[in-house]
Amino acid sequence: MGAVPSVEDVLRRVAMFSGRVVTHRRLEGGLSHQIWVVNCGGRSYVLRVLDPAVSAAGLGISPAQEITNTLRAAESGVGARVYEVLPEIPALVLEYLPGRTLSAADVRQPATILRIAEACRRLHAGPRFGNEFSIVVKLHELLAICRRHELRVPDGYVERLSTVEDISSALDANPLPTKPCHNDLLAENFVDSGGTIRIVDYQLAGNNDPSFELGNIAAEADFEPDRAEALSATYFGAEHTPALAARVRLNLVLSNVTWTLWFSVHHGLLRNTDASFDYAGEASDKWNRAVHDLDSPEFGRLLDTAAGRSPARPHAAADPSLPSAPAAPPPVAHSQGGLQ
Repeated sequence: MGAVPSVEDVLRRVAMFSGRVVTHRRLEGGLSHQIWVVNCGGRSYVLRVLDPAVSAAGLGISPAQEITNTLRAAESGVGARVYEVLPEIPALVLEYLPGRTLSAADVRQPATILRIAEACRRLHAGPRFGNEFSIVVKLHELLAICRRHELRVPDGYVERLSTVEDISSALDANPLPTKPCHNDLLAENFVDSGGTIRIVDYQLAGNNDPSFELGNIAAEADFEPDRAEALSATYFGAEHTPALAARVRLNLVLSNVTWTLWFSVHHGLLRNTDASFDYAGEASDKWNRAVHDLDSPEFGRLLDTAAGRSPARPHAAADPSLPSAPAAPPPVAHSQGGLQ
């Protein structure tokens, strides 16, 4: 597998920049691919250069799939507009979204929960992605990679897999129709731009259970139960039920369990000696949060409620500062974005 070309080499191949003066700077924060802000003709763009080694290590979908899904997310109006695709690199030239990248503290704010739920509904109502995604399938794929390369997994991980299968069985009892999901919604993949929440980085995107999308958001921002259920209620609106709330909370657990291995694999196979991010530390942190939830006295009730095996027990009073469910989700407006 060849080395990723230099940014200067990639820019020379971009047709829309041909013969024009361009400047560029590295956009910090990406954990896998190379991302650059490019200035040309008084406008800014994002150049996303995909490293095929990421998907080869099981850490993302193939570059071709990511390009397809990025184009389709742009059609929904949630993803950045795509100006040019260079499949041979592979790379994309994207709309630069002026605004503020969110933090986990931002995502936890009640007003932001409302806006994030609306952004997810718009993405999920858009064109289907070109591949399917299952968090349980991804877990077993990453675990096989760890075993094949003799990578360290947290103590007790394998012993907990039977409990993970219990979660999978509970979710399979009443499956939801799949939607085009991002599947990796850490706070930094939300951009508050022009008063609208936009979503970037479709490295793990695929058609999936939308309750995983919500559980993943809750896991990445470390939501407590009331906050996770507020996100669920806001997203599902009048259709919200205790079973849906339980699905979201169980998917929060699956997110932490599975992405523990993502960081273990990245640390073991793609570790960059110049990188300051602590991949091993992040794997440990996610696993500790997963164990906390697996050992919670509520865990059995969540399994029963999600599977429809028993009525939900009354919950403690919810935090009054958190958003309540709207009467129904607002209509979805589709943008006419996409290729220019």
